[in-house]
Amino acid sequence: MGTERAVEVWSGWFEEFFASMAWVFGRVDRRRTAMAYLKALIAPVERKNGWQIAEYAGHATPDRVQWFLSRSTWLADQLRDGVRSFVAARLGRADGVLVLDETAFLKKGAKSAGVARQYAGITGQVENCQVMVFCAYVTDTGRALIDTASSARHSSAAASRM
Repeated sequence: MGTERAVEVWSGWFEEFFASMAWVFGRVDRRRTAMAYLKALIAPVERKNGWQIAEYAGHATPDRVQWFLSRSTWLADQLRDGVRSFVAARLGRADGVLVLDETAFLKKGAKSAGVARQYAGITGQVENCQVMVFCAYVTDTGRALIDTASSARHSSAAASRM
């Protein structure tokens, strides 16, 4: 599938998914903020900081996204389960595989979590970087990253505020 076609299909799925999961956010403004935030994360925004994400989303300040991420309540476990079901319905195949990939992100400073001088496979040298391991489910129709640790943390925090 060509890149333009893949983006077109993905865009339709994105809208369809958020429409089907609207109830986990409780309010339409939370769902719209979540959508804007995710779109900004995958957009060609140079730095993914609060101000640039807000600018991409059309907000005057990062306050709305920061509030959503730190104080808003939504059903993270149900969202995670919905993502899993949505992906399985669209990508699930008998020949699907899990792919583990270790990736290094080169960093100039030391303020991000996990930054240290360590081996970076992308350069083949010891560099100042973050090293992460990703797990993806891959089929001939697409791929999806797999992760549950961060949603479990948010879910507990959200549940305690409800």
